[in-house]
Amino acid sequence: MSPSASPAHEEVVVETMETQASPQPQIFQATAPVVATTTTTTTVAFDSDAEAITTEEIQKTIAHPGSVRINVEGAFIVESQPNSPTQKPVNSGRISPSHETSDIRLPNHTAVVSHVAIDIGGSLAKLVYFTREAHSTEPGGRLNFHNFETDRIDDCIEFIRHLKEKQLGLNGSHPSELCVMATGGGAYKFYDKIRDALGVDVLREDEMECLIIEIPREVFTYSETDPMEFVSPNEAIYPYLLVNIGSGVSFLKVSGPHKYERVGGTSLGGGTLWGLLSLLTGARTFDEMLDMADKGDNTRVDMLVGDIYGTDYGKIGLKSTTIASSFGKVFRMKKEAESEAEDSGGALAYSLQDGAMAIDADPGSEESNNPHFNRSDISRSLLYAISNNIGQLAHLHSRIHDLNHIYFGGSFIRGHRQTMNTLSYAIKFWSHGQKQAYFLRHEGYLGAVGAFLKRQPRNWGRRGSFEESVAKDGLEWRMRERSAHEGAEAS
Repeated sequence: MSPSASPAHEEVVVETMETQASPQPQIFQATAPVVATTTTTTTVAFDSDAEAITTEEIQKTIAHPGSVRINVEGAFIVESQPNSPTQKPVNSGRISPSHETSDIRLPNHTAVVSHVAIDIGGSLAKLVYFTREAHSTEPGGRLNFHNFETDRIDDCIEFIRHLKEKQLGLNGSHPSELCVMATGGGAYKFYDKIRDALGVDVLREDEMECLIIEIPREVFTYSETDPMEFVSPNEAIYPYLLVNIGSGVSFLKVSGPHKYERVGGTSLGGGTLWGLLSLLTGARTFDEMLDMADKGDNTRVDMLVGDIYGTDYGKIGLKSTTIASSFGKVFRMKKEAESEAEDSGGALAYSLQDGAMAIDADPGSEESNNPHFNRSDISRSLLYAISNNIGQLAHLHSRIHDLNHIYFGGSFIRGHRQTMNTLSYAIKFWSHGQKQAYFLRHEGYLGAVGAFLKRQPRNWGRRGSFEESVAKDGLEWRMRERSAHEGAEAS
């Protein structure tokens, strides 16, 4: 398989959470869609007329213990973001976080939010927090999304300290009230470090449960010919398979709300790609590796069906462009290069002593010393190898457990078109076109947002009606009471 590059994304407008006109505000719940990032500017609006969300459904979602009520009525994606999303030094000498291009503006959320959430994986730490704009006269605020490399967890902690000291005052909470909701393996590994450095409560949440609670209802499919086709909401989503791709991969069978089990996994995930490409190409960041993969041609590295048979292998449905062996051309071409090196006195890129491929130390250089290979080709080949393997395993798990819907999430995807296209191709190929791969918006932040939503506000009833659930010492309740009082006086 050798899919060609898909066209760049254009600006997309997608309808997410729908509700009918009602005096009850919308709530950002575990069952509500999570609006997420693409690789370009994306505008998302919440259509108030398209689909009805019943009072019964609202009450059902808020009845679940641990949910936090976030008003997302009129929410939209903030388009203006920092110019560069990449990490760079700041004046203090710290490394600034990678800022996702998709803060969510919540114009109608007025209640106090005094917690942040962090999902600490093996490679990345993903942070979600709520802020109000310091100089804005409009109510509400925004959900912010940042990530740090886990190796730089101290930078992440320092960033949270900055939030505690500088920004949470604008949010209506006292810095001492800050609570950190943590999930992922790092929630245990760095628990003492976070608690001691910040002097705040750290509540650890189950990673898998956070992932399940935060599955969006708004999803999209992706292919070369039809990139980012959004799927109409489907209430009958259960059961389904959730494939969470981080440093490793987990396969989760979800049978219903809060009913799930881990049915499998593999150690060959994003960490594998990151580690091998850092050795083979000298690339320093995951985004740099993905950029190289975009420019590469895997057919210079991979052995294809056509290389073996000279054409398609129609008897078993294999096209000539299907990958028969990842990196399959390397050994043969390596031997040819060694022969050339002997003839030229060893000037080429192979050491005759150990047969190892020499890699140019400069990661900014496109070509390696070996004329047969370059970093981009290697990156694309390995990306396909990892993605194809994950796609095939996902299909096998879906067959074993009789699951028709397969959702992919995790920081490995990062809105990267070749990754999504490869996963989509794998599911379509192995299922003979009977199944599709579905992708989640904000796919890398499912765990962090799940942990964020599990924070239960004080004085919020677990099983009361929507109106009874509003904490009466909150700003939103006081504003509503004032409005009702003024209306009564006017009449």
